[in-house]
Amino acid sequence: MPVALAAGALVVIALITRRTALGLFFESVGDNETASRYAGLDSRGVLLLPYVIAGLCAAIAGLIEASYFRAADANNAGLFVELDAILAVVIGGTALTGGRFYLVGSLFGALFIQTLTKTMYMKDVSADVASVPKAIVVVLVCLFQSPVVRAWFVARRGRPA
Repeated sequence: MPVALAAGALVVIALITRRTALGLFFESVGDNETASRYAGLDSRGVLLLPYVIAGLCAAIAGLIEASYFRAADANNAGLFVELDAILAVVIGGTALTGGRFYLVGSLFGALFIQTLTKTMYMKDVSADVASVPKAIVVVLVCLFQSPVVRAWFVARRGRPA
């Protein structure tokens, strides 16, 4: 059922963001809020809707995550899951600075993070150490998104960007 819910959410959000003007508004406000406001968009209203949608998706994900536990543990249930979600989106190609986003890339990022997590647990790596590879991936992705590092790689290759 969680896979069906995720697939359904992906299809609905893809249709909203790629087939309607609302998706264009999301990207324009995310890319340059000031320019969007000067173009006549209500940037505060446009920014509110993605947060509402994300909150709804997070609530559904929280219910799914809570259904996996047989005992209530309010302190540790879902600990650091939000960091996995952010990492999946960043691995998928969405910049941390906003603007363009890639839904399918985020899906592949989530699959990568889940595969990494399950592999760590299958190899009997403790939960404390299992977050280290994720941290390494976060640092690498942030470095690859840095303009300074990109310029360094372009200079090393000897070709223009």
